[in-house]
Amino acid sequence: MEIPLIILALVLAAIGIAGAVLPIIPGPPIAFLALVALHYADSDYNFSGTSLLVWGAVALIITVLDYVVPIYGTKKFGGTKWGTRGSTIGLLVGIFGGWIFGLLAPFAIILGPFFGAVIGELMGGADQKAAIRSGVGSFLGFLTGVFMKLGYGAAVLITLLFKLF
Repeated sequence: MEIPLIILALVLAAIGIAGAVLPIIPGPPIAFLALVALHYADSDYNFSGTSLLVWGAVALIITVLDYVVPIYGTKKFGGTKWGTRGSTIGLLVGIFGGWIFGLLAPFAIILGPFFGAVIGELMGGADQKAAIRSGVGSFLGFLTGVFMKLGYGAAVLITLLFKLF
């Protein structure tokens, strides 16, 4: 049972890293499952309960932040409540619209908050330059989420490799 679980752990880690750039895949939770799989592979690869709890908590926090940071970026770049609400609505439309359109999901989730912030600002009376700046803040927030997820996925993969070798 050891070899299949080790292979599963490595595959889950790879999928977790892919999930950092493919918004439809929940990268950090899947990467965390890689640690759990390795934990159960053999007693040589065990993690402490506290360690698994911390890894799981970090995965959860990053997953939640991934949805919050684009909205924060909108505000940080001068977005008003209109832009913030638009970014939130754009995110939701991107998530649910992406599921409906299948292969377009990554683009819908990436562009939804950007266009939502821009449209929200324009509806609130902002000029085009301010609206686009708000959308850029939302997009930079999205990129921040990608880098957080990539960092977590890389840390999980490195941890797995150190445990294995």
